[in-house]
Amino acid sequence: MFDLHSLGWSSFQQLCLTITREILGQTVESFLDSNDGGMDGAFAGEWKTSGREKLSGSFVIQCKFTSKINYALKISDLSDEVEKAKKLAAQGLCNSYVLMTNAGLSGTAAVKIKTLFKAAGIKQVATFGSTWISQQILENKRLRMLVPRVYGLGDLSQILDERAYVQARTILESMREDLAKVVVTDAYRRAVDAINKHSFVLLIGEAAAGKTTIASLLAMAAIDQWNASPLKLDDPGKVAEHWNPGEPSQFFWLDDAFGVTQYEDFLVHRWNHILPQVRPMLRKGAKIVMTSRDYIYNRARKDLKESALPLLKESQVVIDVHDLSTDEKRQILYNHLKLGKQPQSFRTEIKPYLEGVANHQRFIPETARRLADPLFTKDLFIYEYYLNQFVEKREQLLQEVLQGLDADSKAALALIYMRKGRLESPIEMRPSETQALERLGSDLGGCVTALEALKSSLVLLSHQSDESFWQFKHPTIADAYAAILVQSSEHLGIFIQGSTPDQLVEQVTCGDVEIEKAIVVPKPLYPQMLAKLSELSNSKLYKSAWLSSFGAKWDRLGFLARRCSKEFLSAYLHHNPGLLDQVSEPGLFLDTVPEVRLAKRLYEFGLLPEENRKKFVETVSSYAVKGEDADALDDDGVRSLFTNDEFEELVERVRAELLPRLGDVRRRWQSERPPFQSPEEYMQQLLESFDSLKNRFGDDPSAVELIDREVRLTNDWIGENTPEEPEGSSRKLGKVEATEKPQSTRSIFDDIDANEGCV
Repeated sequence: MFDLHSLGWSSFQQLCLTITREILGQTVESFLDSNDGGMDGAFAGEWKTSGREKLSGSFVIQCKFTSKINYALKISDLSDEVEKAKKLAAQGLCNSYVLMTNAGLSGTAAVKIKTLFKAAGIKQVATFGSTWISQQILENKRLRMLVPRVYGLGDLSQILDERAYVQARTILESMREDLAKVVVTDAYRRAVDAINKHSFVLLIGEAAAGKTTIASLLAMAAIDQWNASPLKLDDPGKVAEHWNPGEPSQFFWLDDAFGVTQYEDFLVHRWNHILPQVRPMLRKGAKIVMTSRDYIYNRARKDLKESALPLLKESQVVIDVHDLSTDEKRQILYNHLKLGKQPQSFRTEIKPYLEGVANHQRFIPETARRLADPLFTKDLFIYEYYLNQFVEKREQLLQEVLQGLDADSKAALALIYMRKGRLESPIEMRPSETQALERLGSDLGGCVTALEALKSSLVLLSHQSDESFWQFKHPTIADAYAAILVQSSEHLGIFIQGSTPDQLVEQVTCGDVEIEKAIVVPKPLYPQMLAKLSELSNSKLYKSAWLSSFGAKWDRLGFLARRCSKEFLSAYLHHNPGLLDQVSEPGLFLDTVPEVRLAKRLYEFGLLPEENRKKFVETVSSYAVKGEDADALDDDGVRSLFTNDEFEELVERVRAELLPRLGDVRRRWQSERPPFQSPEEYMQQLLESFDSLKNRFGDDPSAVELIDREVRLTNDWIGENTPEEPEGSSRKLGKVEATEKPQSTRSIFDDIDANEGCV
């Protein structure tokens, strides 16, 4: 039932150790190397086996591994072991002998083996073959969580019940190949602890460090352990939309929560909007896993309202996944090569250099993935220097691979990139994309053929919610493709021409404004971008016409505020002078609305006329004095647009006009709560205004006392108006402790090129 032959000798020993502890109830003293004197593991004491007599004395455990599929253990495979066992028995070191093997073991063979070892002086002999080991994996959920590779080594429909299988298939079937190569790392263990304790975890790390793999393992374990209902989403707004209070075991997985390759501030603002709703979700039993690249998360932290979800401040739920031990790197490299596409001759040739590859400081899981695929190594010389370059210069080498592709393959990647990494299948071409393909020397037929050829190497055909779509095998491929695009104005022009406006505002910058991984549009292409922005009137994220128009406006203003140089903004204002009036009167939620950020940007560049600046100051000051939004009082808010005199005047007006009627403001907020909005979510903005007031008037004891009183009364009102919510049932994945590592002088790569036989 499970492809145990693909594990490798070291992983099979670890599986045997885990089975010995979890199923047979014994803690093994140690696993030793190839010069073990006939003992892969040993312990002394009593062994109480279910339904059998109690055994005691000195035990020896021997693991016989074969890399040959459907191999049946032969008596001749054990000739050396019998001689070693005889010596151990004579020395009183072996009363009982336990043989565990992934080879087939018939009843007749088991009897012969027991007779053979008893003749050598062993009192008790137990044998466990591949069928028995597979049965333990099939029947024991915890064993599968501790050794999650088995999810990729067997048929999910056999492992999971029908409902769970349908759930898992939706999310994980396309990842089965990767699951078979999984290594349980310290980051995975800490992520399990975080889910157990907090129901929430944020996994951060550099590109290709293994964030998605860990998230998939958590989802798979949740499905298996307590029949969770998993949802993989790409927009935080959909979390609250899909949450079902009557389904406490929901599991939400958000990959690249704050942007795929670049920081996307609109995603953070959506998170800020739903964070108050996340807390009751977690209390009722929902689990949430998020991932983010480290540089994107570091940027997002500046805009995230961590006060709305204090868990984000706790280090135990924000886990950096890239810190791998040397043993973990070796196992990752072994698994990918053993289960990859490289021929035996390649594995034999590279075998002497694998320790050096695993020990390289720039080694990441993606290194192993590429080394195991002939597409990435066809021009690689197998020498230490070139292998070091392969690991060290992984970004440049990936670009070289992409640049070396034929025209149809490059065009196929362009199509995926222009669709933001998700190209629906079957492909329905847009007119602008057809033109782009023509300029790239390709057509739809050539792209379809290329996609099939690139499948599993550079692209994947994935299935989700009854939809099929092409995507990059890994986000680093999108990074490399973007780097190639910026090297040619012709390619970049094709990209702009073939992309929709709502895609462009999330992927490019007009001029270099120091956004990591963004595609920089040079000045000669500004007219094309101006034309594209003029087309941005509706957002495809919303079905409602009003929301669609609002979303497009939000995207356009956000793009101008964060992704445009002074020169481009000047050109945009020349064509759109009405923009100045728009930013002069921003709406409420000043820390969120894009007009505020754009006003600050224009002011910094000297592009905001004085009369518009004054109108802006007047508008945000009015919000503060009325108690609607106090963001103007914060030093890191819109303070930069005020003169010193204007700001001092605002502070005194707030002290004189707002503080004395703070209770009235609170009561007005309470009376105007919409029935569809929870008290906690609705009052979050007011509580943040109170924080701003307290920061500004912290040196005035009477003001602090007044503000604290209103904070207390607000929280009391929230508690009184929030219905009691039963705590969700406790769902734990269980503790995943570090397993004992083999104390071995034998290289894990010893059988990397083996095809048959037992070791």
